[in-house]
Amino acid sequence: MLSLPLRRRRRLLRFCARRNPTFLRLSIAASAAALSTAPTVASAVVTPISDRLRVLRSLHAVAPDHLLSHPLPSSAHICLAAHLAARARLFAHSRRLLSRLLGAGHRPHLAASLVDILHRAALALGPHRSALPSVFDTLLSLLADHGLLDDAVRALARVRQLRVPPNTRTCNHILLRLARNRQGGLVRRLFEHLPAPNVFTFNIVIDFLCKQGELVEARALFVRMKAMGCSPDVVTYNSLIDGYGKCGELEEVELLVSEMRKSGCAADVVTYNALINCFSKFGWIEKAYSYFGEMKRLGVMANVVTLSTFVDAFCKEGLVREAMKLFAQMRVRGMMPNEFTYTSLVDGTCKAGRLDDAIVLLDEMVHQGLVPNVVTYTVMVDGLCKEGKVAVADDVLSLMERAGVKANELLYTTLIHGHFMNKNSERALDLLNEMKNKGMELDVSLYGTLIWGLCKVQKLDEAKSLLHKMDDCGLRPNTVIYTTIMDAFFKAGKESEAVALLHKIPDSGLQPNVVTYCALIDGLCKAGSIYEAISHFDKMRELGLDPNVQVYTTLIDGFCKIGSLSKAVHLMNEMVDKGMSLDKVVYTSLIDGHMKQGDLQGAFALKAKMIETGLQLDLYCYTCFISGFCNMNMMQEARGVLSEMIGTGITPDKTAYNCLIRKYQKLGNMEEASSLQNEMESVLSSCTEEDTASGSGCET
Repeated sequence: MLSLPLRRRRRLLRFCARRNPTFLRLSIAASAAALSTAPTVASAVVTPISDRLRVLRSLHAVAPDHLLSHPLPSSAHICLAAHLAARARLFAHSRRLLSRLLGAGHRPHLAASLVDILHRAALALGPHRSALPSVFDTLLSLLADHGLLDDAVRALARVRQLRVPPNTRTCNHILLRLARNRQGGLVRRLFEHLPAPNVFTFNIVIDFLCKQGELVEARALFVRMKAMGCSPDVVTYNSLIDGYGKCGELEEVELLVSEMRKSGCAADVVTYNALINCFSKFGWIEKAYSYFGEMKRLGVMANVVTLSTFVDAFCKEGLVREAMKLFAQMRVRGMMPNEFTYTSLVDGTCKAGRLDDAIVLLDEMVHQGLVPNVVTYTVMVDGLCKEGKVAVADDVLSLMERAGVKANELLYTTLIHGHFMNKNSERALDLLNEMKNKGMELDVSLYGTLIWGLCKVQKLDEAKSLLHKMDDCGLRPNTVIYTTIMDAFFKAGKESEAVALLHKIPDSGLQPNVVTYCALIDGLCKAGSIYEAISHFDKMRELGLDPNVQVYTTLIDGFCKIGSLSKAVHLMNEMVDKGMSLDKVVYTSLIDGHMKQGDLQGAFALKAKMIETGLQLDLYCYTCFISGFCNMNMMQEARGVLSEMIGTGITPDKTAYNCLIRKYQKLGNMEEASSLQNEMESVLSSCTEEDTASGSGCET
């Protein structure tokens, strides 16, 4: 056959291929063999192999769609077939052939080798039968779609080494996959190696950087984009507006909007949704509404996201009624509220104490065909727990699990907190074990809840054990956790252990905050260590922390209790000079101090000032006057205060009555003592034991 002229030989080959498709398989096999023995066509001298390659190149009449059904025993065979299919514009066939190379047997990091095989196949087939750029793009796209992103980047680098310009669209496809997988290093590396990035390329990378909070880098890329002559479009501006908006940089957002308008780029519904979301999120509801009005004037149609954003904003501001009105308007307009809309409303109604409405909304959501997600269930559980309905919250957990929704750490933390609040520590710890059995990781928030709950039920050893366990797990306790345990140690009378925890806070790389010092100073004052409390008060100010009302109140009360009234008054004046408002606790402590020293004028002056500022005397303040008058044997005045107290609608407790009863007994007036005893039993018969607490003692 080789002795025939070339033209006649080609005709004969076409005829053979039509009559016997097996001939094509033999030809591909021969080419594959050639690929395995000869890296390039130039090195294949006149041999039987080169002869078979010429036979393959002459199969113009063979239908390429037969390739899918032919056995292709090696990667070389598949690469040849992929070229032939792509050359015939059967790109789907070419893709299916190449996908066989990435099946279960694919070994990672061999993508560059596949590029080389495809390249050698192109050389073997020649320029008229190969489709090198097409098959390279298909391979790169397949690698990205299979999640083999490292391979895709390596393959792309090899393609560039072979001086085959990659298709920008394919590169964008890989970039998008990398961005969605948050592989920032590969995103940056690939972007810098692209020869001709277009607006879609820039948009992918800018959006990725904004979502990662890398706003300076995103802005720099935006400037670079314009310098390269690539005009930003609405997608570019939307990414930047959303990125800056979510970080609260609202001035920058407004600058971007202004620049967008000057460039002639029209805002779309996504732009306005991002603007409404960021301004409402940071409390600028009026500004958000102004954008909503602008949106309507320009004929940009609001969608479910737009109105749902306002529903969420209203709920977060406690404006549940307005949120429900807007929710009703959505349905009148024919808009179908989504999971976010319902979840916002469930959260809002729960926080407003409208649990019945929340349950109705949840039921309606299900009937609308929407599936409540873990966020919806979590806000429901949180609302129930805050209302003390933890048993119902437990039922919600069971319901969601039956519905196939997996509870997360936040939901369990919320439920555990609810059980501790209701003094059901056993159930809370059962839930903890349930989490562990499900393989859930305990985070700092959950440890904080557990430690707080154990401290609440006076299980300090268990709380301390959890603190050590956090260290073992590599989790660093925060200042709130240390403060919680410190406060519990003080309440348990373990002053030295509480103070030791204060020194551990800086050792952990943390700084005590105002709340920490509040707990410390309060604990020391209640333990009678008032001067040590003052030392920490001074230290607090040295650290640049401003003492708050609670710190001053604690110290004033502490000084009053040890009779250092002048120092208490000095602290009160310091509060006034700082513009702090004196509360009932401050006035009551000072009144009690003045009464204990027999300074009636000072006590009544404080009472007058208290009423002048709009504060009304409460049970504790009246009890201070009764106790003080009893200590000074002024029984008529003490009985007058008791009558005034009852006249204002305040029911005296046992402490107030006992001050009078014990004093009458001490004075030998058993008749008055007995009369008051009967009166007390009559008045308090309908009261609970909780009404017996009082902040002031009675000296007799």
